[in-house]
Amino acid sequence: MQGHDGPVTATPPAVCVRLDILAKRADFLRAAQARRQGTPGFLLQARQRQDQQGDPPLIRVGFTCSKKVGNSVIRNRARRRLREIARAILPGTGRPGWDYVLVGRPDTTISRDFAQMRADLIRALGQVHEPPKARS
Repeated sequence: MQGHDGPVTATPPAVCVRLDILAKRADFLRAAQARRQGTPGFLLQARQRQDQQGDPPLIRVGFTCSKKVGNSVIRNRARRRLREIARAILPGTGRPGWDYVLVGRPDTTISRDFAQMRADLIRALGQVHEPPKARS
């Protein structure tokens, strides 16, 4: 069967996970106190939200770069790179009901190879979602 944009599949697509942008300072502060995982290109902060009252599958993400990263042009470029890797990776690898904050690092967020940054995010998400190890 042909649709307007090509063949129509018999099975519906998987559940669509929506990315929402963090805007409130309180959300950034709560994420900063939760789990974190450093990578060469950025720092990932993640926390599981408790307020799941019938919301659709929703992943919230925020981006921040301090003045240590550079002037406004450099900070905005770093945020754009972080936004793009989040857009590409989080819908498939992130978990609904979680907040993620990507924090830019001086020099490396701008200069690190984009493919390596994507791999860093995948690795960091795996480590953040790993169950905590029991201390003896």
